[in-house]
Amino acid sequence: MMDDMLLKQLPSNTTVVRGAKLRDYTTFRLGGACPALIDCPDAQSLAETAKLLHGQSIGFLVVGQGSNLLVADAGIDSVVLRYCAEDAPDVRLDGSRVHVSGNTLLDDLARLAIEKGVGDLSFCSGIPGTVGGAISGNAGAFGRQIGDVVESVQLLDGKGHQREVAADELGFGYRSSILKQSGGIVLSAVLKLQPEDIQTMEKERGSIMELRRTKHPDWRTMPCAGSVFRNIEPTSAAERRQAAGWFLEEAGAKDFQVGAAHLFEKHANIIIADTGASARDVFELTEKMIAAVQEKFGFELEREITLLGEF
Repeated sequence: MMDDMLLKQLPSNTTVVRGAKLRDYTTFRLGGACPALIDCPDAQSLAETAKLLHGQSIGFLVVGQGSNLLVADAGIDSVVLRYCAEDAPDVRLDGSRVHVSGNTLLDDLARLAIEKGVGDLSFCSGIPGTVGGAISGNAGAFGRQIGDVVESVQLLDGKGHQREVAADELGFGYRSSILKQSGGIVLSAVLKLQPEDIQTMEKERGSIMELRRTKHPDWRTMPCAGSVFRNIEPTSAAERRQAAGWFLEEAGAKDFQVGAAHLFEKHANIIIADTGASARDVFELTEKMIAAVQEKFGFELEREITLLGEF
């Protein structure tokens, strides 16, 4: 699939790992191998690589930090392009506008925007993943979502073609956008923020980070992928989404365990993959959680995590 002649045509700043174990590239730390993983450090190398692979009819998919992926134990057949800048955030400030690469970590963006007084992105604090992934899934917390501040994005399609798209064309909804269906990749984005007092924003960020430390697991030491299921759409005049974790706890799921996969003790909507856990363990645990809520409340939970491979 990836012969030496093709490898020589890749951008010189890319790095290729043949037979890469995808557990090394996801926060669950689970999953089998792919034929090759190509690390693309910037938008140009990603676009050139995508165009080259498409021209050779080689299937591929793009991942960021892998913070909401569950990869099957048998791995996947697609080449993986990794677009994640863990050590070099690409953020340019222009008045109240922020130009940011899609591979920048979301928490780095929040920190830099606050430090420079450009605008309050404190709600993004502590959320793992890249800006591109966050925009695709319209990530958010505390009643706010990143789609609210997006002005435009530079998109890459599966053929390696680029185009600029305005925010109103992205169909932002709760934890979703049209990119979830189209597969478009966010190369970069322009955000429009409202300047606020730096000390106020830093205090808010500090409070949110402390809240996450006390109520959520640290994925660096406890392999997980955050909330497994989407919250439930409003069912009352109050029009407030109801936490999936509440339904799971009421359904008795807090004590569920399959193999070495179990629920986080402080949050019934987060699965921890302990040492020895398999992706199959996690998948079967999610099935068990879905069944419990279905039996008690009569509706089916919808996964927030993305499954890659055969389960």
